Amino acid sequence: MDTILNKAPAFSAEEFIIPGPTGAIPVRLYRPGTNSQKLPLVLYFHGGGFSGGCLDDAEYPARFIASHCPALVLAVGYSLAPLHPFPAAPEEAYAAATWAARNAKRLRALPELLMVAGDDAGGNIAASLALMARDRAEVAITAQVLIGPMLDPSMTRLGDAAKLKSDLTAEQCAKRYQQYLPKSMQRMHPYAAPLECLRLAGLPAAMIATAECDVLHIEAEKYAAALISAGVPTQVSRFAGVKHAELHTHAPVLREIVDFLRRQTQHPDFNFNIQDEDHHA
Repeated sequence: MDTILNKAPAFSAEEFIIPGPTGAIPVRLYRPGTNSQKLPLVLYFHGGGFSGGCLDDAEYPARFIASHCPALVLAVGYSLAPLHPFPAAPEEAYAAATWAARNAKRLRALPELLMVAGDDAGGNIAASLALMARDRAEVAITAQVLIGPMLDPSMTRLGDAAKLKSDLTAEQCAKRYQQYLPKSMQRMHPYAAPLECLRLAGLPAAMIATAECDVLHIEAEKYAAALISAGVPTQVSRFAGVKHAELHTHAPVLREIVDFLRRQTQHPDFNFNIQDEDHHA
C-alpha cells in the first residue's frame, strides 16, 4: 500500500478551519504539488462510526485521490456523536460544501467539478450531502463516492457477521447509531438514512464500493440498485476477500475511485491526461 502512494506525484497538505453552522470546522486541503492548473475539488469525510475518527483517518485515500486524479481534496473534520448527534455532521458537511463553492477561485478549484466522497460513517455523510445539495439547490455536486457506507439505521439489511467473516458486527452498528441518532424518529430521516429516501432522482452520479467480508455490503448494494432505478448513473463494485476496515485503503478500490472521478471531470478547463504509470499498474 505504502509503495503505491510513495510513487505518486508530490503534493502539499494545509490544515486550517472554516466557518460552520455552530462553530469552526477543521479541514485539511491536499493539493498536487506539480500541477498549477485549476482542479476538481473532492470533499472527503472520514469514517469512525459517527462517534470516532479524525482528519488523519482520511489521510491515505485523500492523498491518493489528490495525487492520482489529480484533484484538490478537502478532508472535513465534522463534529462527532454523542456530544454532537444528528444533524450536526451533515449540516457541517453542507457548510463545508457551500464554503468550498464560494471560495473556489481562491482555492484554484473548478466549482463546476465539486465532488464528495467518504467511507463508513463518512459514506453516510457524503450520501446525505448529495441529497441536501439537490434539495437546497445552493451548491451543485457533480459526483459521489461511497466506500463501505453506513446507510440504514434500521439495520434490517445487515449481513450475517459470522458467515461473512466480517470485522464489523451488528452490535457495533447498533451502538454507533444509538449515539448518532438518539431520537428514534431520526432513523427515518433521509439525511440520516439515505436508504429510506424515496426521492433519489436528480442525484449526482455515484460510485459505491463494498467489501465482501462486511455486514454493510448488502445495504450499500441495495442503495446502488435504488439509485439505478431512479435514473442516477451508478457504478457499484464488491471487492472479494476485503474487510470493512480495509476498504478505504485497498489499492484496487482507490484505483477504481480515481477512474470514476476522472470520468466525471470531462470539463474544457481541466486536462486530466497526466502521466501516471502506477495508476495503471
